[in-house]
Order: sequence, then structure tokens, then C-alpha cells
Amino acid sequence: MSLDPIKMAGKLMKAVQYNAYGGGPDGLQHVEVPVPTPNKDEVLLRVEAASLNPFDWKVQKGMLRPFLPSKFPHIPASDVAGEVIEVGPGVKNFKVGEKIVAMTNPRNGGGLAEFAVTKESLTVARPPGVSAVNVVGLPVAGLTAHQALTQSAGIKLDGSDKKANILITAASGGVGHYAVQLAKLGNAHVTATCGARNIDLVKRLGADEVLDYKTPDGAALKSPSGRKYDAVIHCATGIPWSTFEPNLSPSGKVIDITPAPSSLITFALKKLTFSKKQLVPLILFPKGENLLYLVNLVKEGKLKTVIDSKYPLGKAERAWAKSIDGHATGKVIVEP
Repeated sequence: MSLDPIKMAGKLMKAVQYNAYGGGPDGLQHVEVPVPTPNKDEVLLRVEAASLNPFDWKVQKGMLRPFLPSKFPHIPASDVAGEVIEVGPGVKNFKVGEKIVAMTNPRNGGGLAEFAVTKESLTVARPPGVSAVNVVGLPVAGLTAHQALTQSAGIKLDGSDKKANILITAASGGVGHYAVQLAKLGNAHVTATCGARNIDLVKRLGADEVLDYKTPDGAALKSPSGRKYDAVIHCATGIPWSTFEPNLSPSGKVIDITPAPSSLITFALKKLTFSKKQLVPLILFPKGENLLYLVNLVKEGKLKTVIDSKYPLGKAERAWAKSIDGHATGKVIVEP
């Protein structure tokens, strides 16, 4: 379906927004608002799928105030996939009708709507035959897993480096399930933790050994084969440094993708004491070239998105509640 770009100005679209901090799913409102206009270096897309991340409801909860959101009312969600409807001035690589996957500016969100604008630099073409739902989880969760492994842990995803021992906590979640697959591409030995119901799934994704996090060994993060971890991609919450420390190799790192104040203190203390074992907080710096790399892996069948559930935009509250619950297997998707 192609829409005349000239006729989009002034049109209304359905969207989901919130007007204040707090409120959870009940704080979301279904509204009709003007279709956004792409500015310089931006594209306007008709959204075919959006994906939720814990970041989205944490912003609503006020955990990143006063920085986010940039203003109220706020349309949440940064992961979007769809079709280019209009391009702003200066856009060189996309034209109307192209299928794309993109990340919106997290300050502005915009994903839970029929149309959204994205920067060209964080917009990537979607190959023919690759559906929106199969790539829409990549911008936040996929890029977080990629950055944690390649930049923080130093893993080469072409498998050319020596075999590292990697632990991935919450391995059946959004970031975790991508991290397992990417670590295996990098020739790592992967130990993973997850709930009992997801052990078979995480093994199918490639993990070499999987621990139920509710068992004594799972809670202690002990490798069944007795390995010490060169890096931990820590996607869970509530595990103290004292649990990680005895399981790390002499210069092992814990890469914390959801750093809390306590982990930032540990990070500072480890630096001050010149400890070789480090806790590394991860802040995502998204790059279009890395998103393109991940999309190509999906096209080649080397990276899969596990879909927990799909909801229409009219039932976005249910998707929001599912994400807050914290037990989604893979990604929670909303389809306008």
C-alpha cells in the first residue's frame, strides 16, 4: 500500500500515549493525533510492527526522570518496522515504498502508533521475504546484545578468536535470547540461566549448558562443567556481585545491561581497587551499521527472533502488562 505523501500532512492517526509518570497499563490512553512530519534526515513510516522493551515502561515509571521522556504526552516504544511513506530533506538512501526496520529517538518514542518518524542513520532496509515481526526486536534488544558481546566482552562474532566462556543470565528474555545466538556465532562456550519452562528453547538457540535459575546451582551461577566465565552478559536483576565474583576467570567481566545504583558503586570500587575482575555498566549507543549486520544475520537464517506474543494496537495495555511482568520469552510485539 502506498500513500500519497502530500496528503499525509494534517491527517490523524491512532496512537497510544501517556500524560504523566506512573499508572502502568492503566496510564495508557488511546488517542487520535496528527501524523508526524519528517524533518531533515528523517523518514516517515507506516508502522507494521513495534516491539516493547523494559526501557519503555521504566521511562513511564519515572526511573529516568527528569531526562525522559522529553515531554508529555509521550507515545512510547523505539523499535519499529514498516514501510517508508515520506522522506524528509536530505534523506539519500530511502525512497517511498521501501520496507525498513528502525529505532526512533528514545527521547521522543513514537512507536505505538500507525505512523512514526525515524532518523535515516538508524533506519535499515528490510530484505525481501523478511517480515516486520522477525526484525522489529533488533534495534534495542539486538543492538544491546551485540554491543555487550563485541565491545564490552571483546568477542569477535566471526568466530576467529580463542574460545571464551560466557554466562548469559535471563537467557530467554529479549536481550538474552539474541545474546545466546550471537555468542555462539563468536565461537564462545555459552552457559545460560532461565526459568525451567524455557530450558529446551535456550538449548535450541545454541547454549551449551543451561541452568534453572531457581535451583541451588542456578542461583549460584555455577557452570555444570566447572568453567570460570570470561564474561557475563547480565540480563537479569537482583544478583549481587558476591554471587558473580567466585565464578569469574581472573580477569572476568560482568556486563550489566540494566545498571542500578548499586552496580554503579561496584563498578567504581572495582576501578578504585584496580581489580582485574570488573563490573561494566552498559549504556546502548545504537549504530545503523550494527543494525544492518543483525538484519543480514536474520536474512541468512543465523539469527532468530523468538516472539512471546503479538497484540493489536487496540490492546496495547495487555502488551504493556506482559512486558512489565518480566517473564516474557523473547519479544512482545504490537501490530497497529
